[in-house]
Amino acid sequence: MAHAINTPSPAVEPLLKVEDLKLRFGGVIALDGPSFDIRPGEVCGLIGPNGAGKTTTFNCISRLYQPDSGQITLDGVDLLSVRTDQISEYGVARTFQNLGLFGSMTVIENVLAGAYHRTKAGLWASALGLPSTRKEERREIGRARELLADLGLSDVADQLAAGLPYGTLKRVELARALMAEPRLLMLDEPANGLIHEEVMELATTVRQLSKDRGFAVLLVEHHMAMVMAVSDSVVVLNFGRLIAEGTPDEVKNNATVIQAYLGGAA
Repeated sequence: MAHAINTPSPAVEPLLKVEDLKLRFGGVIALDGPSFDIRPGEVCGLIGPNGAGKTTTFNCISRLYQPDSGQITLDGVDLLSVRTDQISEYGVARTFQNLGLFGSMTVIENVLAGAYHRTKAGLWASALGLPSTRKEERREIGRARELLADLGLSDVADQLAAGLPYGTLKRVELARALMAEPRLLMLDEPANGLIHEEVMELATTVRQLSKDRGFAVLLVEHHMAMVMAVSDSVVVLNFGRLIAEGTPDEVKNNATVIQAYLGGAA
């Protein structure tokens, strides 16, 4: 795929701002002040050696962890004041390293679960099958089928998730996250378990959807070919600190980054 990068104009205000995050686990410094921004429609790769603080940063933004200090804002909203169960209401959706799909449900039922926080019908309205509920349900099913078509999953929409190929299930999980209509989509090692062709196909899909729908992407990934192909900007952590930030070309040629990954002798 093409590696050309269309970096958003600097005049565009950041959607996500991460500022001076610090977090300790006992005597271990997990985060030591990283700061970075992501703008609407931008894909930001978050990379670093094992133990660099990538997942910890990711979990702070998605509200699984509470940092000791620092700020995280999304379009001016203080995310650190938002409860974990409310984070999707503010436009944040994420996937996980390990699939969290329901094998006993169909693909489209799994995808519809991603719209739960946006639906207005309550438990009793749903149980009674009120007209407003049925209209909302039809609308969401239509949206789910459109998403499945965009991701090449129409032919498995009504199949049970259990037993489908792993690469297919990764795309189902992406569809479920997109049903939340995120402004920030957080992808936690989406290439894990995929073969190279599937990885690059997923990279192309994520890049195109981000452009078409205008949401930002924060990508934590060890597959460097995917990161470099899909990202507008790359943030590099090591031992909880920010050691480099820039375009993929700038980062992959950065001596500090090379040393962090390969060691001083290299």
